[in-house]
Amino acid sequence: MLIRSKAPLRLGLAGGGTDVAPYSDIYGGAILNATISMYAYATIKPRNDGKIILKSLDKKEEYNLKSVISLKVDGNLDLHKGAYNRIVKDFSKKALSFELSTFVDAPAGSGLGTSSTLMVAILGAFAKWLKLPFGEYDIAHLAYEIERIDLGMAGGKQDQYSATFGGVNFMEFLKNDKVIVNPLRIKDSYLAELSHNLVLYYTQTSRLSSVIIENQQKNVREKNKKSLDAMHKMKEQAIMMKECLLTGKMDEIGKILDFGWKYKKQMAEGVSSKLIDDIYNTAINNGATGGKISGAGGGGFIFFYCPGNTRYNVIDALKKYGGQAKRYEFNTCGLKTWIM
Repeated sequence: MLIRSKAPLRLGLAGGGTDVAPYSDIYGGAILNATISMYAYATIKPRNDGKIILKSLDKKEEYNLKSVISLKVDGNLDLHKGAYNRIVKDFSKKALSFELSTFVDAPAGSGLGTSSTLMVAILGAFAKWLKLPFGEYDIAHLAYEIERIDLGMAGGKQDQYSATFGGVNFMEFLKNDKVIVNPLRIKDSYLAELSHNLVLYYTQTSRLSSVIIENQQKNVREKNKKSLDAMHKMKEQAIMMKECLLTGKMDEIGKILDFGWKYKKQMAEGVSSKLIDDIYNTAINNGATGGKISGAGGGGFIFFYCPGNTRYNVIDALKKYGGQAKRYEFNTCGLKTWIM
């Protein structure tokens, strides 16, 4: 028997960073994101020999362990271990024997929410195997708790919810860890045009998002006015983007992205770099009307809004930086699980 799951990665279109505590706890956050046709996959194969085998097929890592109540978190496939430890602690109440294999369509540190999406996929597979009565909010919140509390990984809340729910969502992050996911009914023609005009460019670099996020959190705690004002503007950007997509004002998307990019760079040190600024300016000079780096910043994927047919000029102009334009479609489904 094989228990499989997959969950989609996402593009954070607006409001990025306002889902990170303590900002979201104090001021409330708002995010607009959309899932794409790139995924995190998990497969569980039950065993009966008292062993646990953990595999990351994309990282080419494998660990053979003894089946115990709690696996040691030591920097080696900690997402896998963290998920298992919480599942045993809260649900199975006994050690399990299995092989868990995972794969992610984008590298870690790429800014598409890979780690949180992988956590959702892993939890989805465990829930299917053990017949746990999880709803979408349950899985997303549990994924968040494991990453941020159990494993102490810095980050926000949007990725777990986007991976679980899928589609285009306007998310509100309120006090007491309350999250409200508002699915947006975007016309197919608007979504198709958005996909055509958004160029997703991989810089061939990665970054440690935790450092940038920790700087952002520090700015909030110290009430850094410039940083806080920028976060308030990012929250406004999410509302602007929502209204734009719902009404089909596609020509305004680039301007809204550019508006957000200027403020995102003020939220914390390390969001941009000379390479990123050069790539951004080259895209603008060749027809893009706006864009942003995906995720916390510092590297990974950047996307640009290229109206008309300017996408081809932009892609050609960016070749000199050694990156790659990635083909994708918007995805309307969230976490999927099945048994074979």
